[in-house]
Amino acid sequence: MPNPLSPSGRKQRIDDLAATAGASGRSGGSDESGGSGGLAVDEVTVEDAGRVEESAGVSLIVSAWRRLRRNPVFLLGLTITALFVLMAVFAPLVAPHDPAAGLLLDKVRPQSNPVPGPEPGFPLGADPVGRDYLSRLIVGSRQTLVVGVCATIFGLLGGLTLGVLSGAFSGWVDSLVMRVVDVMLSIPSLLLAVSIAALAQSPSQWTLIIAIATVQVPVFARLLRGSMLAQRSTDHVLAARALGVKRSAIVFRHMLPNSLGPVIVQATLVVASSIIDAAGLSFLGLGNPDDRQPEWGQMLGQAQDHIYDNPALAVWPALCIIVVALGFTLMGESLREALDPKTRR
Repeated sequence: MPNPLSPSGRKQRIDDLAATAGASGRSGGSDESGGSGGLAVDEVTVEDAGRVEESAGVSLIVSAWRRLRRNPVFLLGLTITALFVLMAVFAPLVAPHDPAAGLLLDKVRPQSNPVPGPEPGFPLGADPVGRDYLSRLIVGSRQTLVVGVCATIFGLLGGLTLGVLSGAFSGWVDSLVMRVVDVMLSIPSLLLAVSIAALAQSPSQWTLIIAIATVQVPVFARLLRGSMLAQRSTDHVLAARALGVKRSAIVFRHMLPNSLGPVIVQATLVVASSIIDAAGLSFLGLGNPDDRQPEWGQMLGQAQDHIYDNPALAVWPALCIIVVALGFTLMGESLREALDPKTRR
């Protein structure tokens, strides 16, 4: 018997293992044909081994949605946002009482009970004028949603106009637009919004919308310009130019549609900041002065006089602002991760 450590011994062991493997393979084949048990071995031809199964391709949106629906952060943000929108849309039906009616005015005592507390039918009590606080919070969500969404839409439209001009044209047009954007970005956003709102003769809801939208214009303009500059050197744009396609068709059919992804994601995040800015301006008294139409920032400002006696007047609207802004932020960040190939998970 050869030594197992010698070259001839190792060769003998390899031959024995090969013979054993071949025998087991033949026995498995006989078991498969005879039905006596064992492992079945599938026969694969050379053509089948090199064949790849074809599958239908998916778009970027479908691919992003497949990732988003498994993302708990996105689902949490979407749930918060959906509840907020539904509450704002159906606020008059959901609110238990008229937010402008002083139903508990007879229980307001300036010395002993300046703010009526919770009681049956009024789970959050009332404000210093006897109006149901829960109803005011629910109806105030509508005003907050209108200001946040309208400011974002107007800011987006203004940013799209400047971004398209800067991204489609080069030379002095791009330089002029970017210098205007740089000047707007050099001013702190809240200070710029306060200055614009203070220029109005009488504060109103539209004052808030215009002030906040103006602050958001340079953000969208710079983002869209960067996306369109990246699209300018792509193959399909260069091919369209070589074929003699008009510049307007190249901009609006090729460059702009492929540049809107990051802008739409940014718009989702801007809604959250618009709601916070609107609350801040209303808190400073630059919003709608008519408290018969409640708004969360306005309610925060009115709660200053009772912050020590009844802090709940400030806690509830502050929590509403924080939760809603968090919902839009979580949803926007998840969309950014799903659409951006650099951070895609």
